[in-house]
Amino acid sequence: MKTSRILLLLFLFVFNSCSKEIAEIQEEELTTIDFVQQMAPTSSTYNLEQAMSDNGQLMTIAFNGLAFMTGNDGADTFFPPGKVADYFGFQYMRDIDVAGYGHNTQFLSRAANNVIDILNTEQLAKLVSLAKEQAPIYVKFAYNRFPLMDAFRRNLTGDTPEGSIGLSRERITAYTANLYEIDADLSYNRAVMMGELAQSLTTEQKEYFANMTFNDFNTWPDIAEDHELKRSMTNTEFVAVMTYASEFFSWYKGGLNADIYFCPERHGTYFGGFFLKDYPAMNNPDYFIPLNQTGEDGKAFLNTLTSEQEALMNLIIPEQKALLEELAQVREDICLEMRKALNGDAIDRALVYHLIERYGELDGSMSGLYAIQFGAIYKTLTDAQKETLQAIRNLDVVPDGAYRYASPTAMPIVPNTDYLFGIGDIPADAGSYAAPADFYN
Repeated sequence: MKTSRILLLLFLFVFNSCSKEIAEIQEEELTTIDFVQQMAPTSSTYNLEQAMSDNGQLMTIAFNGLAFMTGNDGADTFFPPGKVADYFGFQYMRDIDVAGYGHNTQFLSRAANNVIDILNTEQLAKLVSLAKEQAPIYVKFAYNRFPLMDAFRRNLTGDTPEGSIGLSRERITAYTANLYEIDADLSYNRAVMMGELAQSLTTEQKEYFANMTFNDFNTWPDIAEDHELKRSMTNTEFVAVMTYASEFFSWYKGGLNADIYFCPERHGTYFGGFFLKDYPAMNNPDYFIPLNQTGEDGKAFLNTLTSEQEALMNLIIPEQKALLEELAQVREDICLEMRKALNGDAIDRALVYHLIERYGELDGSMSGLYAIQFGAIYKTLTDAQKETLQAIRNLDVVPDGAYRYASPTAMPIVPNTDYLFGIGDIPADAGSYAAPADFYN
């Protein structure tokens, strides 16, 4: 009996010691995995389920709230051009890059430069021709974001028109439906052109792309920028060329799931979040945008709020859930239809335009919801809370003017936005205004 007890105690001691070692090894392995995933994300860490998750959405919206309440109207206007007509898998390719360069400023340029270098004269001419044709349309889309941003900031600061009870989500949704007709024009014609490019690839070109791995920046040759091509175009035209070239590679090498994917910050892009996150990367080729910035700053923003203020933020998530789910389905339908062009099949133009118009309505409804809740929270912030939020922002720079995508420009004059507060009739051209001549410069 005594011997049995001794054996039992010895067994428990060995078992506990082994368990402790196993636990320590597992903890070390988890730490290593977390580090590897942060430096070189895989498809398991970036997917649509994560992007649409309650926590992913809440942290992203909170980060936008921080940017909006601590920024200014110029910061709101900063918008990466690749977020327009983004149904071609580039964002997914960026987020899962195993080399860790997906959020480095060299990423897009290296993909684009390889495509431009390998295309023949006739193929490149197609890409350049569309860029020149669509450059004014790009500018029109950028300008028509400004009235929305004007109304959202008016709501934040309490500059609401007499007789209004606040922003009208119905009017905002109507506005963004018109805005996304421009997006549809850009998207459809881009898909047609890139489908023609894919069908015209030679055996040599296909072999070249075969050696470039979709999600590994290190397998892409370091090709110099085509300075002669750049000098022959305006900045807006050249940005379009680089966007199309990089997206051709991601579309050709990716798949439907890559096209459908969107990051959590893809929608509700009128609140300065991109400026806050991307400004340090501007003109800095060695800069890596921190992968954890949105989550950490979003959490810090929420921690600054009172329970009542935080409740206003939390109300957004259940209210937008059905909108977000429909948006994902609409996006899948858009991408499925446009991907036909890669196989040489015709795209149903009317269907694509209809779907993207609905996509715009959904984006507008969610954006209006964010703006209303941000305004309600901001009205109750104390001076101490505002100081804390400025410290969390940790960026003293705010623009003196505005941005046309990522290019500095003077703040343009925008039409009166009282109608977005439910006052008067909504203009027939709301969301598709002609941009002022000086906004193109």
